[in-house]
Amino acid sequence: MDKLDIIFQMQKMLDDDIIERRKLHGISREEWIQKEILAIISELTEVMDEVNFKWWKNPKEVDEASLKEEIIDVLHFFVSMCIKAGLTADELFEIYKAKNKENFDRQYGKSEKKGYEVQ
Repeated sequence: MDKLDIIFQMQKMLDDDIIERRKLHGISREEWIQKEILAIISELTEVMDEVNFKWWKNPKEVDEASLKEEIIDVLHFFVSMCIKAGLTADELFEIYKAKNKENFDRQYGKSEKKGYEVQ
């Protein structure tokens, strides 16, 4: 197993445990994905708080450990959402590679997508 497979397996175990312990059976896939999105937004807000986005406040030193932990929280909910959407680690990797290629193609005017022509 590679690292991404392990992350997906660990997240599945955590999700299953939370569902069982908190008696969250019967929630639809769509509702779960909505909950995951809200959790990701909440965690991204915590990331923002770590990197001094408030220009109206005196900046504080970035706590690197806290920053990394908040990013990992985002990853937890992202992977959970992937699992609930039926996306495997292998599919995530393959779709990511294809989309990454497309994003590079867009920047170099090689995409069929309108609006990315090189000027």
